Amino acid sequence: MPHATALPATGHRPRWWTELPLIAVVYALYSVGRLLVRGDVSTAVAHGLAILRFEQALYLNAETPLNRLFTSTPAIGIPADFAYATLHYLVTPAILVWMFRRRSAAYRAARVWLMNSTLLGLVGFTLLPTCPPRLLDASHGFVDTMAQYSAYGWWGEGASAPRGLSGMTNQYAAMPSLHVGWSLWCGILLWRHGRHPLLRAAGIAYPLITTIVVMGTANHYFLDAVAGAAVMGAGALLTRPVIRLADRIKGRLRAVLATVRTASEPVKSPIVSGGCKTSAGERIPGQRTSSADSPDASADGPAAPRGAAADAAGPGAGPGGAGPGGAATDARAGAPADDDAPAAAR
Repeated sequence: MPHATALPATGHRPRWWTELPLIAVVYALYSVGRLLVRGDVSTAVAHGLAILRFEQALYLNAETPLNRLFTSTPAIGIPADFAYATLHYLVTPAILVWMFRRRSAAYRAARVWLMNSTLLGLVGFTLLPTCPPRLLDASHGFVDTMAQYSAYGWWGEGASAPRGLSGMTNQYAAMPSLHVGWSLWCGILLWRHGRHPLLRAAGIAYPLITTIVVMGTANHYFLDAVAGAAVMGAGALLTRPVIRLADRIKGRLRAVLATVRTASEPVKSPIVSGGCKTSAGERIPGQRTSSADSPDASADGPAAPRGAAADAAGPGAGPGGAGPGGAATDARAGAPADDDAPAAAR
């Protein structure tokens, strides 16, 4: 399945605190949906008999001899029942965790592939409720091995459901077989990403053993297994389009959130004082003006200190503030020296 296992890396490692709730929600929706899509029993039985007759016409009826073997040989039937009741709950999550930890670049594609196929299987349960071989009339020759060997396990008569909880499962959700579909998903990932020869061998053996188990325990027809493989193939083909769609939706949501966040923030001036400067002694900033802009600045401005006026008169100024050939002036206003001043001052 190159479409589902050879996608390029996404550039960031997935985080378990976002992946785990997502997987839990999808599986919960699948479980609830599987329970709610129970079809009419007579319709399910009719579909099951139609599949059985079609297989017999094509000489594909491998369920009958396998079921007889499992029923007559407890050493085979009991382990097969345990495998049917447990492996898909253990191996599938284990492969998903392995991909998350060791093959993170391909994890997202593998997870999307599994979810696509699971949801397609739910569509199959809805459109084609099917009675499994074990629930057909005894005249057809099938024995429910899980009911026969229920004393060895926790299950009752409701397939792999615990005793007393058979009403919490849809026993007519046989087409397609997701036991086979999920095992095929695990096998392909083990074969493609496993580096040890034993892992790759397990990738071949696991879906084959699962197919034999589901038929020998009379839980599925051979065509159910074929449909499970077909569902996985369709899910693999949809992996790339689903990932692209999800990325596009994420991008639009981020853009909308960024726009909302920007609109909610107050507008701040890049200039702290808004163009105003504070002069010495001013408490409130005011707009400064240059002396050229204010013609009365020299008249209205503050008086210069006496020491500053004396320094401005030049180095030749005498004690009275007059220059070498000029009249004495008042240091503050530039007026002539007072006539009443002592002669030395004049």
